[in-house]
Amino acid sequence: MFYLKKNAPKPNGKVPVMGRITVNGSIAQFSCKLDIAPSLWDLKSNRAAGKSLEAQKINKTIDNIRVQITRHYQRIADKDAYVSAVKVRDAYLGMGEEYKTLLSLFAEHNDSFKRHVGVDRVQSTFRKYRSVHAKLADFIKLRYRNYDIPLKELEPEFIENFALYLMTDCGLTSSSSNMYLRPLKRMVTIAHNRGWISRNPFADYRLKMEVRERGFLNEEQLKRLMTQKLQFPGQDFVRDMFVFSCFCGLAHVDLRNLSHDNIITEADGSLWIDIRRQKTNTPAAIRLLDVPLQLMKKYSGFPTKDNKVFNVPDLAHCNRNLKEIAKQCELDMRLSYHLARHTFATTVTLSQGVPLETVSKMLGHTSIKTTQIYAKITRDKIGRDMECLSAKIGGKFQLNPQAPNAL
Repeated sequence: MFYLKKNAPKPNGKVPVMGRITVNGSIAQFSCKLDIAPSLWDLKSNRAAGKSLEAQKINKTIDNIRVQITRHYQRIADKDAYVSAVKVRDAYLGMGEEYKTLLSLFAEHNDSFKRHVGVDRVQSTFRKYRSVHAKLADFIKLRYRNYDIPLKELEPEFIENFALYLMTDCGLTSSSSNMYLRPLKRMVTIAHNRGWISRNPFADYRLKMEVRERGFLNEEQLKRLMTQKLQFPGQDFVRDMFVFSCFCGLAHVDLRNLSHDNIITEADGSLWIDIRRQKTNTPAAIRLLDVPLQLMKKYSGFPTKDNKVFNVPDLAHCNRNLKEIAKQCELDMRLSYHLARHTFATTVTLSQGVPLETVSKMLGHTSIKTTQIYAKITRDKIGRDMECLSAKIGGKFQLNPQAPNAL
C-alpha cells in the first residue's frame, strides 16, 4: 500500500509518498521518490485524487512501482523457499546481493581503475569514467526517481533515453554524448560477460558517429610557427615541444613520458622512437627526422628526471602558451597541442607521399580508419598526384580527330 509521510513536510507544503510492503507478517517501508500536497491524496484508494496532470503522473508512477514489486515478489518466490518484505523491498531498490546495480558496477570499476592511474592508465580517462558515473546518477534520479537501477531492469530504451538526456538536458553534441554512451555500453557488456545479466540490452545500440574536420597546420603555417620570434623565453620551449610532435606524431602524454630508453639506434645508424602509446597501449615506431634530432641536441644539456628526453610541462600549461603563440604567429585557429599530431599525419607525412598504412603504424593506431580521420589529403597533394598521373598517361590516350558532327 501507499501512504503519506505527513511528519516530514517540504518547504513547499508537499509531503513524501511512501510505500509499505507486507509479506507473511513482515513489513518493509520505502520512499517512492514522490511528493504531493496532502489535499490531493485520497486516503481510501491510497492514490492521488482527481484527474489533474499532477495526479495522473503520480498515479502512473505508483502503478509502475506496484508492478515492479509484484514482479520482484514472484521472482524471489520462485527462487527461494522464504520470502520476506525486506527481500522484496531490497530487490525493488536494487540492494539485494543477487541484484547487481549499474552505478555500483561503475563505482567498482572506477575504484579499480584509480589504482592503475600512473601505471598503465591515465588520470584523464579516470576523470571521464567518474564524470559518466555522475551523469548517470543524475539521469536515474531524474528519470526513474531512484538512486540506482538493477542491471536486470535495464532495457534498450534506457540508453536511448540517456542519449536524449545528454543532448537535451546537458546540451551535449552527438559526438560529445558518445563519450558517455561508450563507457555505459562497456559496463553493461562486462556485466553480461560475467553472467550478471542473461542478455545485453544495449547490444544492438549503435553510436551515432559524426565525421569532424580535424585541424592541422599547413606547410606555410608550420614554417611561420617555427621561425616566429616569440615574446617570452618560456614560449620558445613550448613551441619546440609542439614542433617536435609535429615531426614525429607523439601525443603530449607520450612525449612527456619519452625516455632515452625509447630511443633506438638501428644498424644503419638511424634513430627511432620505439614506444607504446599510453592511451591505447599500442606500439608505435617512428624514425626521427632532422627537426626532432636537432631539438634533442638543442636540449641535451638540460637535466631531466627519470632519464626523460625533455622536461615537458603539463598539457594545460602548453595549451595556454600555444594560444598566445598562435596570436603572435597570426594563425587564425585555436592552436592546441593535439594539432601537432594532426599536422604530422597530414602536412609532414601524407601530403609528402608517405602511404597511409605507414602513417597509421607511426601514430600507433589499431585501425587505419582512425588514421583516415586524422590525416586529411590536402588540395596540394591531390594536385601533385594528378600531375604525376598526367605525366604517366600523357600520349597514351587519343581522341578521334574526326571533326564534330552537328546534332
